[in-house]
Amino acid sequence: METLFNSFIVLFIVVDPLGIASIFASLTHGGTDRYRRQMAVKGTVLATAIMLTFLFIGDLLLKALGIGLPAFRIAGGALLFLLAIDMVFARQSGLRSTTSREQQEAEHKDDISVFPLAFPLISGPGTLTTILLMASHTHDMAMVVSNVVIMFLVLALTLLTLLSASTIMKWMGETGANVVSRLFGLILAALAVQYMLDGLRAGLAGT
Repeated sequence: METLFNSFIVLFIVVDPLGIASIFASLTHGGTDRYRRQMAVKGTVLATAIMLTFLFIGDLLLKALGIGLPAFRIAGGALLFLLAIDMVFARQSGLRSTTSREQQEAEHKDDISVFPLAFPLISGPGTLTTILLMASHTHDMAMVVSNVVIMFLVLALTLLTLLSASTIMKWMGETGANVVSRLFGLILAALAVQYMLDGLRAGLAGT
């Protein structure tokens, strides 16, 4: 139960629905309500497909590359720790957002659902790393189902924030969103360190 709760917290923080809502509101500024709904739904569906693929083939992918679970937990924890630092300092990086050039390109596109919404905003490197870490903890069908439920719950919350992006930004503002992001970053930093410690412990036990 604790592992599932931690997985939900990490995935929710890494996806960062509030942060995505801020960028989504900017990218769709001036668009109709119908356009926003279409982009939000299509982008979330595409991100779901990407994340499900990584969830189910994650273990096979690691084995094919010859990467042990302890090594991946250490590397994944380190990546998530870097992402947490970005969140604490309210910095935007390619780990959980678009770069400035990518955002400029997206502003001139009619369809932003694939890029940058589905990837890298929702299912970016940090999210996919978290999905692979979740897959590494899967030992039976019950865990697989639990991970799928966690993923769908986070994506449902993300879709809800996208559909309400304009209202959320009017209520919270950029400063409010950054405050929440910093708090989430502190929690993510602690969980990332725990991933690294678990990987070190498992690696040393296997030597």
